[in-house]
Amino acid sequence: MTIFFLPGAGGSASFWDAVSQRLDLDEQRHFFAWPGLGNEPPDPSVRGIDDLVRLVLEALESTAEPSVLVAQSMGGYVAMRAALASSAHRIRRIVLAVTSAGVPMGELGARDWRESYRASFPQAAEWIADPPQDLSASLPGVKVPCLLLWGDADPISPVAVGERLLGLLPDARLHVLADADHDLAITHAAEVAALIRAHLEAGPLIPKTNPSR
Repeated sequence: MTIFFLPGAGGSASFWDAVSQRLDLDEQRHFFAWPGLGNEPPDPSVRGIDDLVRLVLEALESTAEPSVLVAQSMGGYVAMRAALASSAHRIRRIVLAVTSAGVPMGELGARDWRESYRASFPQAAEWIADPPQDLSASLPGVKVPCLLLWGDADPISPVAVGERLLGLLPDARLHVLADADHDLAITHAAEVAALIRAHLEAGPLIPKTNPSR
């Protein structure tokens, strides 16, 4: 089994390092970086989200056994696009952290992140601001067990987004971390790692439960 770590719009392969270092697991790990986003150098073959999805699908197809997707923020949208497009046996489990995963964010109280992102990364690819596809009608088709990790102090992806996903995904569990913001994988790395480890070692999830709230 390979664990694929997907960053958000910051694009850095190092985003999940703090969590990965605390995972007491022997599985292979692959850390994606998103060309042209954050401070990552561009790649002429990557011209939009579709190409990021393609990169993930190619990685999934290259492994002999089912893999795990661990994704933050925009990476969660890429992960769900890949899950919907991949062969059913390719993905064993999914972890989604503070992401839209393809549900409309504005109606759930999310703060628009684009202006502050552009101020931080003025050289980032313009396509990062393109509106994502609404996957709400398709998400019930993702049968893979999903762990949803949210922070109770995140204005970019508030808990209401996680709760919407909990209602759409057939096999999901939501954990809300206290005093956690959009960077919970860094600030709460030990807790996040423990939750991910339990998710990977557990049997089938009990849908629609949330022991953290």
